[in-house]
Amino acid sequence: MVQINFALKEVNCKIVYYGPGMSGKTTNLEVVHQKAPEENKGELTSISTDGDRTLFFDFMPLDLGNVAGMRTKFQLYTVPGQVYYNSTRKLVLQGVDGVIFIADSDPEKLQENIESYENLIENLREYGKDIREVPHVIQYNKRDLPNALPVETLDKALNKFGVPTFEAVAATGEGVFPTLKVLAGMVLESIDRGSPADKRQEASKRPAAAPARAAAAPARPAPAPAAAAPARGAPQKRPAPAPTGRVAPPPPSTGGRAPARPAAAVAATRRAAPAQAVAASKAARSAEEAAPRRGGSGLVVALVVTLLAAIAGAVYFVMHQPL
Repeated sequence: MVQINFALKEVNCKIVYYGPGMSGKTTNLEVVHQKAPEENKGELTSISTDGDRTLFFDFMPLDLGNVAGMRTKFQLYTVPGQVYYNSTRKLVLQGVDGVIFIADSDPEKLQENIESYENLIENLREYGKDIREVPHVIQYNKRDLPNALPVETLDKALNKFGVPTFEAVAATGEGVFPTLKVLAGMVLESIDRGSPADKRQEASKRPAAAPARAAAAPARPAPAPAAAAPARGAPQKRPAPAPTGRVAPPPPSTGGRAPARPAAAVAATRRAAPAQAVAASKAARSAEEAAPRRGGSGLVVALVVTLLAAIAGAVYFVMHQPL
């Protein structure tokens, strides 16, 4: 994992040399240590067995100077090639920024090359890294062997992802620095743009604020559909007035008088008034003509009633006199 110290303006990157046993990993590191300027290299630390095979790992710091205003340093590691040291190889890969895979050009080592490359893929996967997203190159070492495998054969067997490849003879230093130089550039470029794995990790940490706001917002009611316009010439119905819940007020009191008639009734009465007046005048003349006859009979009746009342009063008076 790249370590950036902004206070000191330093960038520290980790590069690991990976490959099968005796392929030339330690030899590459030794050549870099021998030919690098004294002011740019640190001490080479190596733990080996009696047979000159790496038991644990090799380590060497390398200072590349100022790159884009930052002092850039590389920590170079190698891993043991033996299969039974896989736990150590996995430990050294932790936090790696770039890998140089060293393949042996000996035909008898082809299967070991394939198994070691598959082991690299598996160990990176356990750290959550995809080898296609990790800057790495392949170096075909020992090209000075008389029976060295053709580069095309090695490419077909190992270079599954089309990464840069280099031919080298590490014992003489041929191809060592070009391999390291290209990988260093790939690592610095990946720092500049950010690795896809880091981008996915940052995206997963961001809260999904936009969906939460969208879910919290109440849904707006859909607008009511507009009524279709009536056809021209068709009778239009007026909508019935909406009930307001108010009770209609009682008609005003008339004080015992007949309520006022509508204007139409008054007009009809006025039109009938002349005819009624003519009929009334005719009835009056008929009553005047019959009045003498009714008046004579009425007078006779009144006289008879008065006489009978007088007789009854006299009889009542006589009957109540004392003897």
